[in-house]
Amino acid sequence: FGVTMPRGGRDRRLLARLGRIADAAGVPVLATTDALYAYSDDRDLHDIVTCIRERTTIHKAGRLLAANGERHLKPETEIARLFRDRPDAVAQSARLLSRIAFTLDDLKYEYPHEPIPAGWEAQDWLEHHVWQTALERYDYRVPEKMLKLLYEEFALIRERNYAYYFLTVHDIVRFARACDPPILCQGRGSAANSVVCYLLGVTSVDPMKYDLLFSRFVSSERDEPPDIDVDFEHERREEVMQYIYRRYGRDRAAIAATVIHYRPKSTVREVGKALGLTEDVTQRLTSTVWGSFSNRFQEQRFAETGFDVDNPEIARLREMVDRLLEFPRHLSQHVGGFVLTQGRLDEMVPIHNGAMDDRTFIEWDKDDIDALGLMKVDILALGMLTCIRKAFDLMRVHGHGSHLLDTIAVAEDPRVYDMLCKGDSIGVFQVESRAQINMLPRLKPRVLYDLVVQVAIVRPGPIEGDMVHPYLRRRSGKEVVDYPSPDPKFGPPDELRQLLRFTYGVPLFQEQAMKLAIVAAGFTPNEANQLRKSMATFRKVGGMNNFQAKLVGGMVARGYQAEFAERCFKQIEGFGSYGFPESHALSFARLVYVSSWIKCFHPAVFCCALLNSQPMGFYAPAQLVRDAVEHGVTV
Repeated sequence: FGVTMPRGGRDRRLLARLGRIADAAGVPVLATTDALYAYSDDRDLHDIVTCIRERTTIHKAGRLLAANGERHLKPETEIARLFRDRPDAVAQSARLLSRIAFTLDDLKYEYPHEPIPAGWEAQDWLEHHVWQTALERYDYRVPEKMLKLLYEEFALIRERNYAYYFLTVHDIVRFARACDPPILCQGRGSAANSVVCYLLGVTSVDPMKYDLLFSRFVSSERDEPPDIDVDFEHERREEVMQYIYRRYGRDRAAIAATVIHYRPKSTVREVGKALGLTEDVTQRLTSTVWGSFSNRFQEQRFAETGFDVDNPEIARLREMVDRLLEFPRHLSQHVGGFVLTQGRLDEMVPIHNGAMDDRTFIEWDKDDIDALGLMKVDILALGMLTCIRKAFDLMRVHGHGSHLLDTIAVAEDPRVYDMLCKGDSIGVFQVESRAQINMLPRLKPRVLYDLVVQVAIVRPGPIEGDMVHPYLRRRSGKEVVDYPSPDPKFGPPDELRQLLRFTYGVPLFQEQAMKLAIVAAGFTPNEANQLRKSMATFRKVGGMNNFQAKLVGGMVARGYQAEFAERCFKQIEGFGSYGFPESHALSFARLVYVSSWIKCFHPAVFCCALLNSQPMGFYAPAQLVRDAVEHGVTV
């Protein structure tokens, strides 16, 4: 036990009194300064943040603000000067700190041990499930390529001790499908690169068919846990979440947090209110472009909106906004990322009660979780799954048969593609925006993989990487599809064709960029994954330039022309503006086809299901009804 002695300024007599009480009781005293911010220059910013929190202005805050500017972290010499009359308090603080040797590396995370039959190991039970499905699906003649993939994945799962994790996700999906009525669900994202996930029924994409890259999901060369995302009907996801809480208990299951940061418009608005500016002034200020506040363009924008850039009040607001941008503002809950543990959560991570009853979330975000090696299961909500389920229910009730996602997706009816080629896709999943509607007649999809491209191509990454027009020209036969070859001593002449044949030699997906780096430039799988991460964060933190020399140099060293290598890098760099993973696009393409099929053959059912699943999609109910009328539906 001890008594803290905070030094705040006007407290000499209080410190003396605390010291006498502690000495009389034989209790040691500790020196503290109750710091609220790091540097003395941050006092004015702290005052603004206090006003934002208390919903008042700097002119009315009064005693809500710190009495002086001394609430910052102080160096050792300053602490010794402040507590010169009690050097023992300083020594006790140093002694206490020396005894606190905890680091985050001390956390020992253990994933929950899923119940398995007596006499089985988790890995063996997982493999049993997978082999059972594989033998049934392939009529006891599992293809050689599938066998090779399975053995590779099993070996890595065993090596990294991930069997329990896969069994957890399998159990969650099993629960959803066993409900009455079943909850539609399907995996998405990098998990679709795994044949184990495919055969467990977690994902619906066959990685063998599309040569998907398993190292995009899990790799032996990087110490990152797998991350499986599963979409559920958005109206029934809570049933799945409550199942997880019931099974593991709130002491062992919680949702990850999301850190909400100060963003330009909201920061301008809140700082303006804290400074006492009127609502109309802050509204006009938010219409300016905020980002870098020191260039002429910003000053010109201020002048255009009628503000004097030399006005001290405006200058102060600009400075405060500039300093506050990207600060953490508050914690929110992740959309559905569950962290599960074998022991108590609160013995390892800070936890918080959610606003909703029976909800717990941990106070770390997904990046913290990844850094510490905690495994997360993403239970996500997707409105289109709700719409499809309601459409299936309506068709069954009104005598149009019973349907499943898998049976419809396999059918590939040309009449569905005829409809899409006309740009007739209002309400259809992922291809209903104006940009997608304009692209459909140009791309002219005829098979499922064309929908994969359709989903991915209308994105900033392919557009900025100059991939869209070359792809369309090659697809339509207006441009020759060329696959440059390496020097024969380094690789086969068709190595690029094997990588890019589905997209006419144009790298449209993250996995293709990774495989290109591995095969054509000699990257290791881990280096290719670092390249992928740089693509994902390029616009925010940069880093792509670190790979330019290695990628271009590696390709040139293997016999590719420098101009071609540079062009490949520029295309890959475009993914920094958001490019789709191929596995993700494949998962979504199935739902594009299923929703298109319902719209094509059952437009009344489709419209009704959409209306009953609102809010979702791009269009207001009146527009959906008008589109249904144009398809011959009587309203």
